[in-house]
Amino acid sequence: MAEKMPAIMKTKPAYGAELVEVDVPKPGPGEVLIKVLATSICGTDLHIYEWNEWAQSRIKPPQIMGHEVAGEVIEVGPGVDTLEVGDYISAETHIVCGKCYACRHNRYHVCQNTKIFGVDMDGVFAEYAIVPAQNAWKNPKDMPPEYAALQEPLGNAVDTVLAGPIAGRSTLITGAGPLGLLGIAVAKASGAYPVIVSEPSEFRRELAKKVGADYVINPFEEDPVKAVMDITDGAGVEVFLEFSGAPKALEQGLAATTPGGRVSLLGLFPRDVTVDFNNLIIFKALEVHGITGRHLWETWYTVSSLIQSGRLNLDPVITHKYKGFDDFEEAFELMKAGKTGKVVFFPHKG
Repeated sequence: MAEKMPAIMKTKPAYGAELVEVDVPKPGPGEVLIKVLATSICGTDLHIYEWNEWAQSRIKPPQIMGHEVAGEVIEVGPGVDTLEVGDYISAETHIVCGKCYACRHNRYHVCQNTKIFGVDMDGVFAEYAIVPAQNAWKNPKDMPPEYAALQEPLGNAVDTVLAGPIAGRSTLITGAGPLGLLGIAVAKASGAYPVIVSEPSEFRRELAKKVGADYVINPFEEDPVKAVMDITDGAGVEVFLEFSGAPKALEQGLAATTPGGRVSLLGLFPRDVTVDFNNLIIFKALEVHGITGRHLWETWYTVSSLIQSGRLNLDPVITHKYKGFDDFEEAFELMKAGKTGKVVFFPHKG
């Protein structure tokens, strides 16, 4: 194995990133070194690339980017007895403390001291990466690396869709970006019907159809609330899943939800949002869930089982595959323009 490797690094506090050569890291106590087989771009990575307000407040360059990953263990650090060389793993990217109030109540997904790969420490956009052994998830050997790398964001979608009953429930999904597309796949695999998607991008509306959406709405050309009411004979949807982070989509989705229905919110909003709580939530007795991270490790079992079942239609979600990192800027710019689903890098070109 070489001593140096290419990596996508946020080198300075400005727009963009650079492909640099860095030392291959060595695993410390409780860590393993993996050969990265596949790694995918997340919305968080795009925020860091764009250097938005959140990134400016959180990221401390220079730092290797990326956190969604699948790889092979090639070296085991001291004290690791749960993994061995040759294991094929994915990674839970939230490193939790295990000691705070939330952790001690088994709410690890909202650990008050969470650290994240590629956000609070070096990430996985490289040929090799360090993973804490406690964050490793062993994969079946026959799972494609691009699927294995998607398990982390797929966990977000699973927790959003399955926060309540979904089988046989009419469902509205706002936003068909990468996570919204995964949400469509999970909803369809779990028996939701009809699945209605509101998405302004023509490219992503077409992807939503390929993944299995039953109805697709352009909210810039028709009123999503009226469309939903027409489809549901005036009842509104039983389940509203918000993936877009668009304030108008939130308002429309709440208005389109039937009284007593369920709402799951995963999209992050760019600013404070004003909502008519009285008429859209309280008087309608809506059940509202905020979704963050994944439940450790329950959600991982669900995700892995769904993939292995063959019921998830993931291929249309993965729209771009790159061998190596040479074209990473193209990948980020396409994603920024809304012209991708999930983008996957395969770092080793051979």
